[in-house]
Amino acid sequence: MVTTGLRPRRSAVLRLLVVALALAGALLGGLGGAAPASAHAALTGSTPAQGSVADRAPEQVTLTFSEGVAMGDDSIRVLDPQGKRVDDEKLRNLSSDRVVKYGAGLPSGLRDGTYTVAWQAVSADSHPVSGAFTFSIGAPSKTSAPVPQQEAGGGLVGALYGIARYLAYAGFVLLAGGAAFVVACRPAAALVRSVQRLVVYGWALLTGTTVVMLLLRTPYTGSGDLADVFDLGGLQQVLITKPGAALVSRLLLLAAAALFVAVLFGAYARAHQPAGADEPEEPGEPGEPGEVAERGQRGEADERGAADAAEEAGAADAAEKGDAAEEGGAAEVAEEVEEARRRKDLTFGLGFGGVIVATGLAATWAMAEHASTGLQPAVAMPVDVLHLLAVAAWLGGLAALVVSLYWGPPVERAAVRRFSRIAFGSVVVLVATGLYQSWRQVGTWRALTDTAYGRLLLIKVALVVVLVGIAWLSRQWTGRLAEVPAGEVAAAELRAAEDAEQDARREAEQDAAKAAGQKEREAAEERDDREAEKATVGASATTAAATAAAATGPAPKGAPAPKSGSSPVSDHSTSAPHDTPATDDGPSAGDDSPDPARAAQLARQQAAVRTARTKRQRDADPERLGLRRSVLAEAAVAVVVLVVTTVLTATEPARTEAAVKATSGGQSAEAGRPQALTIPFDTGGPDGKGTARVRLAPGSSGRANTLQLRITDPSGKVRDVPEVKVSFTQKAKKLGPLSVTTRHTGKGQWRGSGIQLPVPGKWQLSLVVRTSDIDQVTEIKNVKIGS
Repeated sequence: MVTTGLRPRRSAVLRLLVVALALAGALLGGLGGAAPASAHAALTGSTPAQGSVADRAPEQVTLTFSEGVAMGDDSIRVLDPQGKRVDDEKLRNLSSDRVVKYGAGLPSGLRDGTYTVAWQAVSADSHPVSGAFTFSIGAPSKTSAPVPQQEAGGGLVGALYGIARYLAYAGFVLLAGGAAFVVACRPAAALVRSVQRLVVYGWALLTGTTVVMLLLRTPYTGSGDLADVFDLGGLQQVLITKPGAALVSRLLLLAAAALFVAVLFGAYARAHQPAGADEPEEPGEPGEPGEVAERGQRGEADERGAADAAEEAGAADAAEKGDAAEEGGAAEVAEEVEEARRRKDLTFGLGFGGVIVATGLAATWAMAEHASTGLQPAVAMPVDVLHLLAVAAWLGGLAALVVSLYWGPPVERAAVRRFSRIAFGSVVVLVATGLYQSWRQVGTWRALTDTAYGRLLLIKVALVVVLVGIAWLSRQWTGRLAEVPAGEVAAAELRAAEDAEQDARREAEQDAAKAAGQKEREAAEERDDREAEKATVGASATTAAATAAAATGPAPKGAPAPKSGSSPVSDHSTSAPHDTPATDDGPSAGDDSPDPARAAQLARQQAAVRTARTKRQRDADPERLGLRRSVLAEAAVAVVVLVVTTVLTATEPARTEAAVKATSGGQSAEAGRPQALTIPFDTGGPDGKGTARVRLAPGSSGRANTLQLRITDPSGKVRDVPEVKVSFTQKAKKLGPLSVTTRHTGKGQWRGSGIQLPVPGKWQLSLVVRTSDIDQVTEIKNVKIGS
């Protein structure tokens, strides 16, 4: 007989899952650490430019982004050198059809010095982005303006939000995939307790993480302070945003999913319950032998009255019996047809409703993540929904199959094959939708290796290939399975239910035995006290009788002598103590009571025997043993795939990163922009310490650049030095050094113009400072030049 056990050896299962979770944690630690800095909407330009020095105060500060963002009045803050906010605290939307631009107005008459611009926004795919830069009016100066040290979406709040996002994906996979496995592959699994727990836990996990994410949105996109989860005003603002609306919609759909789960494991499970699991029918039902026997008894009573009446009654009873049998058979067939129709209607209703709910839940991600912005959103969002549904059908069904194989009755070969076909279809959908999403988010082959998104995508593809390979092994094991008869499956389910009932009954008996033992001990103590009291009374009576006999002297001669062997004391008084143990309350009555310790020991031995028999039966089938192991390996790899997917959704798409580079015109977001360098120096002689501040604009290889140099002493005051020299070298191209001709424009200030740097890339700026005839130092700094 082919069976699968109810209680597997859990150590191997736990070891494999621990390894998978450890790898997942390593990925989260290694990849998730950079996630907060992975801006999905990037700053592509600003006016004034970063590090620039304006001759007079600008009227406003403007920021240009690579894609749509959500900003408020506090999203752009301009701070003076003392850290005081000087903008008008009103956001200006300067966006056009193809340009995303926002600004903040500045008052007239701003003093000279260095100003800090701090900004924060929420990109169209729900992720927060932030940054800061400086510009100067007149000349640079010291500034004490506070700049946020933590990236938006980082810190403890960012870590908690990332964990909640991962668990939300996992909950959706377990809920949707587990329910799909029950409805489409194995309806009998609706009766399996482990599958029920899996789906219910998936629903609870998705619901809980959705609530947590909704509460964390305020600190996640704002202050980063965990205490702000209780900010009701911030929560109200979150609800009117696109991510907040998506989370609320998810909660409403989860309410419908709760009703779906209740019907799935309620009416649907009862409709597929084996016939033997129903309550036994009463003998009085139509067509049953009990009713026929009753009619026979009535016929015999009539036969005692008259023989003719008995013959007529016998003939009538025979005809009625035949009619009843026919009616009973027809009723049974009609009942079976009605039950089959009811099952079909339930299956269709649950299937249709489940698809609607699962599609709605998947859409809550599509409408607030990468698919909702960028290239072809009208196509990308439905494709993203299909991708999520395919993931849930494959990985969630895989989880349901794992718990069915390890903690459930034997799984039929037909059910495993049905799931295998669904998994194959899911893989096809995943490949098709994944190719489209990869093209949309990556764009070029080079971006697969040059960007973080591309490298993560390659890791995910490699893991999916491993997963498909293990699935192929599982499919081979499935082809070798021997079919488990339906009757055997039903019997196994009944045995499982009976074992559970016996366990409950055994625990109740053990409790009753313990209670009976306690009562017996109390009764024995009471009997001992009663016997001791009776013995005391008997001894007192004997002593009194002996004393009375001695006082009266010898009996008279005419008095009859007492019988030999008798006692002067009455028989009742002397025999009572010895007769007491023979009563119903004596120790003999307690000898038949069960020993609680012995009963508990027997229960443990029986449980151990059942476990060993179950394991022996399970391991006796090598095909199902191999299938269980391969499916468990699939589940372990699937855990890691979900982690990589979660990190991938929190990473800036490669196409967006390339667009930022193209807009900024260089190798990075800083390349091709004005470059500002602060270079401390020490020539070693008297007054040899100081700081050189160099600004190069526009920082491009295709245009003439202007260099501004300012020298200050350790106290920050401008000072002159006898000589400064500046040159540029590009070691990769073996260019330079290219000397820069500078002219002294004022105390401690030099200027060079018409500087041509022929190629973009990383250049070395060499600064030579001489503070006396013999004291001189050379400082080298790297600077990126755009095209």
